[in-house]
Amino acid sequence: AKYYRQLPISYKHPEGVKCVKFSRNGTKIVASFDNNTIGIFDANLKNIRMLEGHSMWVYDIEFSPDSNSLLSCSYDKTVRLWDVSSGKQIKTLEGHTDAVLCAQFSPDGSTIVSGSLDKTIRLWDAKSGNQIKKMQGNTAIVYDTQFSSNGQFIVSSLADTTIKIWDVQLGHSEDVLKSQFSPDNQFIVSCAFDNTIRIWNTILGIEVQRFEGHTGWINNVKYLPDGQAIVSCSNDKTIRVWDIKTGEEMHRIEKHSDCVRGMDISFDGQTIVSCCKDGIIQLWG
Repeated sequence: AKYYRQLPISYKHPEGVKCVKFSRNGTKIVASFDNNTIGIFDANLKNIRMLEGHSMWVYDIEFSPDSNSLLSCSYDKTVRLWDVSSGKQIKTLEGHTDAVLCAQFSPDGSTIVSGSLDKTIRLWDAKSGNQIKKMQGNTAIVYDTQFSSNGQFIVSSLADTTIKIWDVQLGHSEDVLKSQFSPDNQFIVSCAFDNTIRIWNTILGIEVQRFEGHTGWINNVKYLPDGQAIVSCSNDKTIRVWDIKTGEEMHRIEKHSDCVRGMDISFDGQTIVSCCKDGIIQLWG
């Protein structure tokens, strides 16, 4: 397994960093800051441009699959699309009646899914910006939504302690913050306010593995591309790598000075980018 070391590449913003993501082609990184702005950087964290437009905190951001556009969602109840090369705003998707906490492109880039404090999940046409569907039935805040790699399913992380894949529900003991399909779509990994990471069988709807060790809220968890390990980040100031086969913690990074709010893994699995409440964005590889 790869052992991630701190690289001599970082960026310091005067405000806290909420979210950070790689582009699929690995040439860019995007981050959202506590002053409602978005920063686009090259792979060495050299700032290319700052995007302004949201009137409130930007909670989630993501590059399109072709890395040419960018979506963002905010407490201002909107999802926005941006052109990466020019930095100009392309569209504003409006319909949610409360803060939008998550948004993601489908694998082919044609559709956007979003989740909100208004307890709805909505699907949008990425080209026109029109709402395609409002998914009913949720009775709790939607913290996160993710497409499966084949684009056929959506998994949502809910404040009522459950994970929902359309009609299948799984659960933690407290609010579920993030959940993600495994690369082969046979499992889901999730994290929650209960400081645990859990893996679920998507067919049987049962928990098959649990990882414990974090001493604070786990803000994100992701599979490495080979599906053999997962990476998590937490309010306990650590980033941890876990072996799926053994369930053991393989590697712990303890270099951040405050809550690690978010992280992402490059598509080749060789680099991790993390962001901290203290305004630091850091690369590990």
